[in-house]
Amino acid sequence: MLKKFGIYIICVLFGLVGNLTFAQSIDSLQVDVLQRFQDTETPEQKLKLFYNIPNRYDKDSAYDWLEVVNVYLGTAEKTKDSLAAYTYKLMQAQLNHDIGDHNKSIAIAKDVYAKSDSLDKDTKALILNLLDDNYGKLEMYDKQIAIREAKQRLGLTERVAFYDIYAHMGLYREAMKQYILAVKPTIPDNDHLGLAKHHNTVGNYLRLDKSAATAITEYNKATGYLKVFINDITNQKTENEVFESEVLKAEIDGNIGKCHVILKEHVEAIPYLKESIKVLSEYNTPTSKNQIIYNKLNLAEAHLQLDNNITAKRLLEDDYEDMTVNQELKRNKLLAYYYDKVENFKSAAIFYKRNERITDSLKNNEVSVLKQQLVAIVGTSDLENSRRLFNEQKLANEIIRSEIQAKEEQINFVFISLVFTLLGFAGLIYAYLKSIKNQRLIAEQKHFIENSLKEKESLLKEIHHRVKNNLQMVSSLLSLQTRNTKSKAAIVALEEGKSRVKAMALIHQKLYQNDDLSVIEMQGYIESLINSVQSVYKKGGHNISITVDAEGTELDIDRAIPFGLILNELVSNTFKYAFPESDDNGKIYIHLRKNQDEGYFEYADNGVGLPKDTDERTSGSMGLRLINRLVNQLQSKLNVDRDSEGVRFWFSFK
Repeated sequence: MLKKFGIYIICVLFGLVGNLTFAQSIDSLQVDVLQRFQDTETPEQKLKLFYNIPNRYDKDSAYDWLEVVNVYLGTAEKTKDSLAAYTYKLMQAQLNHDIGDHNKSIAIAKDVYAKSDSLDKDTKALILNLLDDNYGKLEMYDKQIAIREAKQRLGLTERVAFYDIYAHMGLYREAMKQYILAVKPTIPDNDHLGLAKHHNTVGNYLRLDKSAATAITEYNKATGYLKVFINDITNQKTENEVFESEVLKAEIDGNIGKCHVILKEHVEAIPYLKESIKVLSEYNTPTSKNQIIYNKLNLAEAHLQLDNNITAKRLLEDDYEDMTVNQELKRNKLLAYYYDKVENFKSAAIFYKRNERITDSLKNNEVSVLKQQLVAIVGTSDLENSRRLFNEQKLANEIIRSEIQAKEEQINFVFISLVFTLLGFAGLIYAYLKSIKNQRLIAEQKHFIENSLKEKESLLKEIHHRVKNNLQMVSSLLSLQTRNTKSKAAIVALEEGKSRVKAMALIHQKLYQNDDLSVIEMQGYIESLINSVQSVYKKGGHNISITVDAEGTELDIDRAIPFGLILNELVSNTFKYAFPESDDNGKIYIHLRKNQDEGYFEYADNGVGLPKDTDERTSGSMGLRLINRLVNQLQSKLNVDRDSEGVRFWFSFK
C-alpha cells in the first residue's frame, strides 16, 4: 500500500514539474520578438531567428516586420553586401507571402534563387519551400511540381509528393493514400508531435471526403499523441514546439467541431468551435485566420440549426477579410438561410443570387483548370501509367479504323445521297444565313457591351476594395502612432480619428460587397458600424439596448459617408458620456427613412443628456462641430431636444 502511494506521489510531482516547464515556455513567447530581431547582430543570425520565432505576428504585424526588413535591405545594398542583401530579400519574400501578395513573393524569391551559388543548402531549401507554397496558393501546379523536382535534385527530398495537389483537385481519398505513403514512414515512433500532426491531416482528408465519423476517430488519435507530447517531462521542448502544440490543439478542436456539424450534432459542436476560435485568435499566424473563418461559419451554422438566430447573424456579419471562394459561398448560403427563417425573402434572394453567380463563374473555369492539373501530375508522376494508357488508346484506334474501313462503302453511298439533298437545301440555307447575319452582329455587339460593363463593375469593386484597404492602413498607422504617444489627450484624439476612418472604410467595404455599387443598404451598415464602435469601447456600451429602424433604406455614397460619420460621433458620445454610472438600462434608438423626395433621421438615448452649457461649448467640441458640418453638408439643420429624458437629435434631408 505504501509502495503504491509513493509511486502516486512521484507521478504527481513529475506532472507538476512538467506543467511548470510548459507554463514557463509559454511565458517566454511573450517577448517582443521584433525587438529581439533588431538586437541580433549578423544577417545570418537574424535569418535564423526570423524562421525559428514561433509567432512572429503576435505583437507586430507583417507590415511592421516588412518595414524593418526593408531598412536593413537598403543598408545592405548601399554597402554592397550582397550576401546580406540576399538574406534580407529572402525574409522580404516570406513577409510578402504572409501578407498574401504571392506574385511579389515569387518574383523576389526567384531573384534570390538566381544568385543561389553563394548560398548554403539550408537557405536554398527555404527559398524552394517558399516558392512551392506560393505556387500552391496560386494553383500553378505545373510550376509547383518543377520546384519539387528541383528539391529532389538537391537531395532535399527523396521523392516528389503530390498529395496536396490531389487535395486541391477534390480527390481527397487519393490525397490521403499518397500522404500516408509519403509521410508516415518518415515519422519516428517517439515523435509524438509529428504523429499528432499526421493523424490530424488524415482526419482532414476524411472530413473533406464526407466521412466525418471516421475523421473524429483520427482526430482523437491526434489528441492522444498531443497529450503524450505535452506531458512528457523527459523531453525538453523548444519555444517553437510549445507554440506548435498549442496551435495544433486548437486546430484539432475546430476540426472535431466541424465534424459534429456535418453529423448534425450541433450542441456537441459549439464548445469545440468556441474553444478553437478563442485559442487561434490569440496566435496571429498566417494560417490561423483561415481556420478562424471556417470555425466561425460552422459555429454560425450550428446556432442557426438550434434557432439561435441573433447569435448566428452576428457571427455571419463579422468583418471577414481575405475569404476564399468556398468560404464566401458558405457564408452567403447561411445568410440566405437566416433571412429565409426570419421571412425576409428579398434579402435571402440577394444572397442566393450572389452564390449562383459565383458558382456559374467557377463552372466556366473548372474543366480547363482540372485538365491542366491532371496533365501536370500525370506528365511527371505517372509516366509509366501514361504509356500504358497510350498503348491502350492506340489499340482502340486500330479497332475503330478497321470498323471504319468495313463500313466505308456504306458511308460513301450515304454521302452521295446527302450531297444531292444538301444541294436542294443550299438556296434555303443561304437565304437563312443571310437573314440571321445581322442578328449575329447585334448579338456580338451586345455580348461585347455586357462584357465591358462587367469589366467596369469589377474594376469599380476593386477600387472600393483598395480604398477600404488604404483606409485600414491609415487606421493601422494611427494605432502605431498611439503606441508611441504618451499624452492622454493625443491618444484620445488618435482613437477618435481611427474610429472615423473605420466608419468610412466600412462604407467602401459594403459597396464592393453589394451587387448594386451605387447604393448602400443602411440597416446592415449601421449594425456593422455599431459593432465596430463597441469593439473600441471595451469597458462600456455592451449592455445598452440598441434599436435600429432602417430596414429597406438605401443611400448613395455621397450621403452614406456623412451619415456614417454622424452616427460614429453620436454612438461614441453615448458610450463615453451618457451612462457614467451603469449602462444596464441604457437604450439607443436609431431611425432612418428615405423616400423619393425627402428623408428623415432621428437618434435618441435615455442617458444623462447634454450639459446645460452645450451651446457655449459647441464651438470647442470637435464632435459636435463635426456633426453640425456634416448635417450642413446634407443641406439640413440639426435639431436637439434636451427636455425629454436623455437626448434626441433629428433632421430632415433630401
